[in-house]
Amino acid sequence: MKMSRLALAIALLPSLGWAQVPSDLDRQLKLADLVITANRQAQPREQSSALTHVFTRADIERLQASSLVDLLNRVPGVQVLQNGGRGSLSSLSIRGTRSAQSLVLIDGQRVLDAASGIAQLEALSVAQIERIEVLRGPRSAVYGADAIGGVVQIFTRRAEGTGLQPNLRLAYGNRGTWERSLGVAGGDAATRFSLQASADSTQGIDRTTASSPSDQDRDAWRNNAFSLNVSHRFSDRLAAGASVLDQRGESEFDLSFAQPYPYNDFQVSSYAAYLDAQVHERWNSRLELGHTTNRNVTRGDGSTSSSPFNTYRDSVAWLNTLELADGHSLLLGADAYQESLHSVPRYQQTERRNHAGLLQYRVTGEQLGGELGLRHDKNSQFGSQNTLNAALNLNISEAHALTLSYAEGFRAPSFTDLYYPDSCFPGFGCFTYANPALRPEQSKTYELQWRAELGEQTRLEAAIYRTDLRDAIVFSGIPRNVQAVRINGFEMGLQQELFGWQSSVALSLIDPRDRDTGQQLSRRAKRTLSVDLDRPFGAFSIGAGWLAVSRSYDDAATQREIDGFGLLNVRASWQATPSLQLGLKVDNLLDKAYARALYDHDFDGLYHPYREEGRSALFSVSWTPQP
Repeated sequence: MKMSRLALAIALLPSLGWAQVPSDLDRQLKLADLVITANRQAQPREQSSALTHVFTRADIERLQASSLVDLLNRVPGVQVLQNGGRGSLSSLSIRGTRSAQSLVLIDGQRVLDAASGIAQLEALSVAQIERIEVLRGPRSAVYGADAIGGVVQIFTRRAEGTGLQPNLRLAYGNRGTWERSLGVAGGDAATRFSLQASADSTQGIDRTTASSPSDQDRDAWRNNAFSLNVSHRFSDRLAAGASVLDQRGESEFDLSFAQPYPYNDFQVSSYAAYLDAQVHERWNSRLELGHTTNRNVTRGDGSTSSSPFNTYRDSVAWLNTLELADGHSLLLGADAYQESLHSVPRYQQTERRNHAGLLQYRVTGEQLGGELGLRHDKNSQFGSQNTLNAALNLNISEAHALTLSYAEGFRAPSFTDLYYPDSCFPGFGCFTYANPALRPEQSKTYELQWRAELGEQTRLEAAIYRTDLRDAIVFSGIPRNVQAVRINGFEMGLQQELFGWQSSVALSLIDPRDRDTGQQLSRRAKRTLSVDLDRPFGAFSIGAGWLAVSRSYDDAATQREIDGFGLLNVRASWQATPSLQLGLKVDNLLDKAYARALYDHDFDGLYHPYREEGRSALFSVSWTPQP
């Protein structure tokens, strides 16, 4: 995508406001996009100290991605595990960390479940997504708790251009899979809006081997989503806007003894509003308000009982960007949020508050640049926490640059870690599952990056890093701060266009180990490789993707091995008319049987693989009337 088009799209993002974008984009070493997540303001990707992978709406449509999991597994250093196909429980690992050690945002709002500390990635529909940014490495100095492995930020759909822009998409595939979306966007130079709705469903697969009557059915999944974005620019110096995303549905699963044919009734909602003012030519000030809801209720057919786990979070942020001089900027901000948990069983504590102040100084020069950041968090549960990040950027030539960085991170214990209630059984006594004395997990990461433009259409990013994690929480009887973790890693991302073929390669090598036992951390593959190739032929386009994952282990003792696998996906599209496009994709073309996790159904010490989907085909029709 051309730089000018992407800059325009980003300028319309409500979460970004009207921040000034640096105009020095003419150097040889440049990336044809911007990033927002690294410093909560727009900047050229080349000037960011954090490696960030970006998926635009055009990328999502070109790859014909059906889920957020499909996209994230293409990012260097990122692994997303699912327990049995689309819609099943997902687990995010960035650079070898656990799912609860990475932060997920929607339009700038936290969407982590307060009970588990994990985001429901499987609940998010790509039909509502305009852009995804995946930042790899700690960013607690900017965002506070949970950003140890990295940050995933999702921006909902936005308008492009003026006038009305309707869109319609219908897709059908095997296993009774339907994808349906409808929307309209538009506006003028001052006001823009986007209104989108989607409904996805599949009959699914039987995720586990048959062992009880309620496990012998196919596990279906349904997701209905709605999003609305409105922004208005009152003048050159004042703008405001709001966004809403609501996603809810049902996901059936196996392995429940309490209820027949169990399923999760879920909801993920995000509400955000902002007021952005260019107070002075060197001072931009933005006020953001937000509310998120994570709802997860376990139910069963023919049963009146349920187990709700609902998180509600309110937040406010005040961010001020000061341009001190040419190439020198300072971000001063204050954050506050309050989250509450409504659940059955009821926890000992159900509310907590967090207040924070942050300072981030950046300098950009022709040869040298860098940043220094500090954040102080004060939490009603675990007290105060300071985090630091520092980076030095060196442009060693017009085509090559190095970045050396140090960053601290921490992860706050979840409500379940701290306050899950005891269980008592007649004749057996009481069992304790929580530990109110837990401390936050702490991390330090050292990283060396190399970024290069090896040709006019060839861009390379590579990094080596080491993360040391202390006070890591392990679950041995009750959760305890006992584990020390060391993660060494190398990752590489290559994007190239050659003879009309657009290619993307993502390679990751990690060595995540428990420093006390020397064992590899569970459910993390040491080697992953993702390759995508696409080429247009006039109105036609073809593409293919390959994902290879090495073996991993399902347990901390590395006794239960999970085999590695390779998946081949193919896709094609035809722009039949300027407004009508037909698409076809086949995932897992070779019908590979594979698993990402194991389970013990009868608690007899015998572990079995969760089934993943075999060959899957999907045919789509997209209608986007042209003005």
